[in-house]
Amino acid sequence: MSVSHDFFEDAKQHIPGGVNSPVRAFRAVGQDPLFIDHAKGSHIFDVDGNEYVDYVCSWGPMILGHAYQPVIDAVKAACDNGLSYGAPTQKETLLAKLILEAVPFMDKVRLVNSGTEAVMSAIRVARGYTGKDKIIKFRGNYHGHSDGLLVTAGSGLLTESTPDSAGVPKGYTQTTLLANYNDEDSVEALFKANKGEIAAVIVEPVSANMGVVPPKEGFLEFLRKITKDNEALLIFDEVITGFRLAFGGASEYFGIQPDMITFGKIVGGGMPLAAYVGKKDIMDVVAPLGAVYQAGTLSGNPIAVTAGIESLKALKADKDIYNRIDKYAAKLEEAYKNKGITVNRVGSLLSPFFTEGTVESYADVLKCDTEKFAQYFRGMVAEGIYVAPSQFEAMFISDAHTKEDLEKTLSAIDKVL
Repeated sequence: MSVSHDFFEDAKQHIPGGVNSPVRAFRAVGQDPLFIDHAKGSHIFDVDGNEYVDYVCSWGPMILGHAYQPVIDAVKAACDNGLSYGAPTQKETLLAKLILEAVPFMDKVRLVNSGTEAVMSAIRVARGYTGKDKIIKFRGNYHGHSDGLLVTAGSGLLTESTPDSAGVPKGYTQTTLLANYNDEDSVEALFKANKGEIAAVIVEPVSANMGVVPPKEGFLEFLRKITKDNEALLIFDEVITGFRLAFGGASEYFGIQPDMITFGKIVGGGMPLAAYVGKKDIMDVVAPLGAVYQAGTLSGNPIAVTAGIESLKALKADKDIYNRIDKYAAKLEEAYKNKGITVNRVGSLLSPFFTEGTVESYADVLKCDTEKFAQYFRGMVAEGIYVAPSQFEAMFISDAHTKEDLEKTLSAIDKVL
C-alpha cells in the first residue's frame, strides 16, 4: 500500500468520493488517485516521493510552470497585506486592463471566482441584454456545473455513470437547446425552430472537455454569422483556451470576435479567479449599472488578482512562449501518430484518442476505447509521466517543460504504446 492510498481511504470517510472534483478520483483509470505534496516547474511530486513530468498543469493554468517565482514572490508579499477585504482595490482594475489588452475589441471585465461562475453569469447577461430566454450549447462542450448547462456535457461527466446530473429540475434545462459540435445544420435547425427566441450560442471554440476537438474550417465563422443574423450573442467559453492558444486566446488564434468571452484558470495564475468580458452596451446591463444581478464577496480577491497580474504580465512580455510550447506539443503529436494513435492538437493542447479514424464530434469521442486509455494511463504513470486520468481531457504543455522532459516522455510513449 502507498501513502496516497492511505490518504484516499481517510478522505473517503469525510469527503464525497474522497475528492473535491470527480475526475480526481481516478475511477475511469481503475486506480487510486495520486495525492500531491508539491510541484515545481514542469514536475509534480506525490506524497510517496514519486516525481512526474506533469501534463495536467492544474488543468491548464500553469502555463508558466508550477511555482513560477515572480508569481510566488508577489503572492507572498500580497498576503502580508491581508487575504480578503470585500472592497475594491486598484489591482482589480490593473488586471482588467491586462485582460482587455488581450482582447482589444472588448470594453469591460467582471471578475468572478471560477469558470462555472463566469459562464453562468455571461449567459444571464446575454438573456438580460437580449430579452430572450433560450440558449444553444453543443454536445460534449462543458461549461461548468451550473444547473442549466449540465446537459450532455463533457469533462468528468463523460466518465461517470450518468451523462447528466441528478438534482437538476427539468425546468432548469428546458431553455437549453442542444446542437452538435462542428455540425452547422444542427445549429441552423434550432434557429429556425426557435425563431426570435435564442439569446446566445455558447461554444468552446476548441472543444477541450471531450478531449481536444478542433473546429472544422468555417465553423466558428458560421456561428459568428448566424448569431448576428438572428440578433443573438456569440459567447466563447475560453476557460481553457484563453491566454493559452495565444495571448488573445482563441479569438486571436482564429480571428473571430465573439460578443462575450469567459476566462478562467490562467487569469488567476492558478488561483481561484475567472472573468467574463464584453462590449460596453452588453456589460452595462450588469448591476450596479443595470438590472442583471451578479455578485460575490470574494470576486476580485486581492491575492488571486495579484497572481493573475504577474502571470499575464509574463505572458505579455514574452509572447514567443506560444511558439515554444506549440513546437513541444507538435513533437508529442508526432510521437503518438508514429504509434498509430489518433491525435488532435491545437497549439499546446492535444489529446491522443484510442479509436479508429478521425475525431471531429461528440459521437466520434464516444467510440473511444476507455479501457485501452486506462492501460495507457497506468503505463505512463509507471514511467513517471502524469497525464489526465480521463480519455476525455487534454494534455497541457507549459513553458517550463524541457528537452529532458520531452525525451523522457517520448521514451515512455515508445514503451507503453
